[in-house]
Amino acid sequence: MPGRFAPLRVEFAGEWIEVPAGRPFVIGREGDLEIDDNQYLHRQFLELQYHDGLWWLANVGSRLAATISSAGGAVQSWLSPGARMPVVFAQSVIVFTAGPTTYELTLYTEEAQYAVSSQIEASMSGETTVMPVSFTPLQKLLIVALAEPMLRREGVSMSELPSSSAAAQRLGWTMSKFNRKLDNVCDKLDRMGVQGLRGGPGKLATNRRARLVEYAVTSQLVTRADLALLDDEALRNQNENDED
Repeated sequence: MPGRFAPLRVEFAGEWIEVPAGRPFVIGREGDLEIDDNQYLHRQFLELQYHDGLWWLANVGSRLAATISSAGGAVQSWLSPGARMPVVFAQSVIVFTAGPTTYELTLYTEEAQYAVSSQIEASMSGETTVMPVSFTPLQKLLIVALAEPMLRREGVSMSELPSSSAAAQRLGWTMSKFNRKLDNVCDKLDRMGVQGLRGGPGKLATNRRARLVEYAVTSQLVTRADLALLDDEALRNQNENDED
């Protein structure tokens, strides 16, 4: 409820800190939460403050941005320098990169303004979601290989997705096999009405892969539980048998 104080805790590298409500809480190379003695990291980068009945997260740095992921990864926001946003979910994961190092911290509050939907809760618990379009086991394996970074860690940006060649190597497939299955997956979703997947003039393969992963993760087409498919050697080596 607005006007009611909701405690907020920060977890970083196993350390838990309760954020005080009466003043700004600074995160950076220096401050209330000292992340790391990393010269690429701002002395004061992120700031948490409670006012108007809400916790607010602000980017007070000048260069770096942060990705905030909530609701099991279904909601993601990009927090640029000078921007701020309310903390409205019970758990929010913050990921940012400074120089060669990527950091992750988590915010927890017991009085969230927004709740996770029952569909997302089911997917996070490992229950199967029935989709209106069916994929063969190898097609789903391809989607998981492309989405692996986002499934393993919330807040990963699209720039960290594997290239087609890296994903094909991960699966032990030839590029022709990988591209053929990627085409078929995108065609299926395109026929279902998903935009941004059909190739054409000016549409690069990188954008198509990013759109596929974005849709697959946010719609719960693939979930963290599906990562086990990547370790199924028999599935990876399965003969296509014209299944597409």
